[in-house]
Amino acid sequence: MASISLKNVSVNFPIYGAGANSFKKTLAASVTGGRFGKETGIAVVQALSEINLELKSGDRLGLIGHNGAGKSTLLRTLAGIYEPSSGDFSRVGSVASLIDPSLGIEADATGMENIMLRGLVMGLSKREVDQLLPGISDFSGLGDYLAMPVRTYSTGMMMRLAFSISTSVKADILLMDEWLSVGDAEFTEKAEQRMKDMVAGSGILILASHSPDLIAKECNRVARLEHGRLIED
Repeated sequence: MASISLKNVSVNFPIYGAGANSFKKTLAASVTGGRFGKETGIAVVQALSEINLELKSGDRLGLIGHNGAGKSTLLRTLAGIYEPSSGDFSRVGSVASLIDPSLGIEADATGMENIMLRGLVMGLSKREVDQLLPGISDFSGLGDYLAMPVRTYSTGMMMRLAFSISTSVKADILLMDEWLSVGDAEFTEKAEQRMKDMVAGSGILILASHSPDLIAKECNRVARLEHGRLIED
């Protein structure tokens, strides 16, 4: 059974060289949505502050809040990209992170090489990636382009590749920053169906979005973040 537990979790980012400049503090605070503090003479952005959250299988949580409220930081913490500065975080179940599918795509590597690289980064063995490769290749529809460097791809082709890789593995926990749009008309229909299948097959969904309609459609819980704090669940 998938589960997530956060108890008094905070995430801080040190800002070196900004401690004495009030303008930098104000600017960074407005961008990050976090709060500034001082620790050993170093300015610190408190991106998340004492988050308490319990999720179990069947939960569909929508994250809402203004830009910089901490939604993406929370998703990245749940994905294991950011480590909590304090508090206790535990997670049971495999994770699929669709926060930024194109993250980590190597422009100078071929499509096939990127499939292998991304698969290994996702925690799969080479054998597992080899087994998934035909399905990823077929779903992407890129054909012979998979033998070419990604830097020769159009934006739509690159998104096809990234989406096909990121959604190739079923997971207990699905993390999304807005509903994915691949921007390619002929690819959109089957991409939408795959997204629906992934959501239906996941134990826990956490979706950050500015769309009330999407949150109402996909989620059974809503959490509101403001300046790195969870103010409503």
